[in-house]
Amino acid sequence: MQEFANSYTLRNEILSLIVESGMDEDAFAEMLDYTIELFETQGLGVDYYGYHNINHELEVTLVSLLSANLNNTSKKFSAEDLRYLYASALFHDFDPQKSVDKPHEDSVLKFISSDKKLRTLLSNVNLDIEIIKVLILRTTYPWSGEIKENAERQITECFKNSELTKNNKEKQNHFMKLGWYLSVVDRISGYALGNFSKAMEMAKMNAHALAWKPSLIVRSSVAYFEELLNKETEMCHFILSSLPKHMRKNFFDTVLSFMNIRQQEITIQANYAYDNLKLIPTIEKTDTRNNSEFINLLHLIFLELPKPLQFGKESFEQSTKDPNVIINTLRLNDCKGDVVGFAKGGPLENYRLRPEIRDENFGLNNTIFLEPLALKMGYWGLRGGSEMRHMFIMQAHAKKYKYLTSFALRDVITARMDKENAEFVTKFDPERWDYYRIKI
Repeated sequence: MQEFANSYTLRNEILSLIVESGMDEDAFAEMLDYTIELFETQGLGVDYYGYHNINHELEVTLVSLLSANLNNTSKKFSAEDLRYLYASALFHDFDPQKSVDKPHEDSVLKFISSDKKLRTLLSNVNLDIEIIKVLILRTTYPWSGEIKENAERQITECFKNSELTKNNKEKQNHFMKLGWYLSVVDRISGYALGNFSKAMEMAKMNAHALAWKPSLIVRSSVAYFEELLNKETEMCHFILSSLPKHMRKNFFDTVLSFMNIRQQEITIQANYAYDNLKLIPTIEKTDTRNNSEFINLLHLIFLELPKPLQFGKESFEQSTKDPNVIINTLRLNDCKGDVVGFAKGGPLENYRLRPEIRDENFGLNNTIFLEPLALKMGYWGLRGGSEMRHMFIMQAHAKKYKYLTSFALRDVITARMDKENAEFVTKFDPERWDYYRIKI
């Protein structure tokens, strides 16, 4: 069970930590509520299916204060440090005009520099906005190459503009280390505050919002953790050692779980490469589709999809039995083997899609909607999904449909424009997971 399930419980825990940190001025609580309000009104609240939503912002704030307070027995953090960490964590990812999920630090700095209410709140508690900019810039990821060099140039300017750090190398080094601390908390916090189920959902959110192919989810997660543990060893140890035991366990359980799944993926790919494993697209018979065990199996695979791609969740069993709905599966080795994926879809009129979509064919009964393909983890990237999709199109053609619509990554649709005369109907940012049409 997740310890901090929503922004309400996170807010209450942060309020307790504010008091514990000696920040008893009203402005600090006002900052917290103002942050939540900003994220919600800009569409970046809990309903935003991206990694960088309000919960992430609050999780980083909570863990930065929690770890700092528990570390304070060794006097690692001053009262001033805690104040700067708090304000910087609260706003480190606020990018209201985001065109992609990953916040652009320049946009974040532009916002905190121009927002009058925030500047007033910071002034009320004597916080220097230039130092907050430094800490936020230090959370830039990855901290390497041209991105790092650009951030360092801006940090140098901020240090010059601040009375606290101008001509004071010792202070500059101190705040850079504080920024390093915040940057690692930024990458640890969500995985320390919940179990593996939460971590996998975060990974799916990240992949969906960054328009990654599903085959990259586990591979990229493993690379992320290995880089964190190998390149940020000192700061990782410092933070994790200060967190409660169950939070450390959450983090390392998640790392080990992703590594185990990655090992399974590699085994599957090796078997496929050596022809020890074949993926067979199969048209399912009516009696199979009415079998409760079969339906439950498909439903479990369906639930592995990111939530925005789970169409018709409430009527899944009913639609599986519906003869007007096309279903084919991906089975191992032969048409009676284990099911590892499926393609499913029906008349466009059966679906409630995003309100931004205006499909000119809706109501004409000439279009079939293909739901996002569903495969078990480990079987993406082996062309099984593509084979199911082509079989689905053949079935739709046999049923006399003129058009097929679906969602896919923008670059995938672009590649299909020449091959299949695909056309964009509606584009969506920041996800770049767009609604398209092909003529059958």
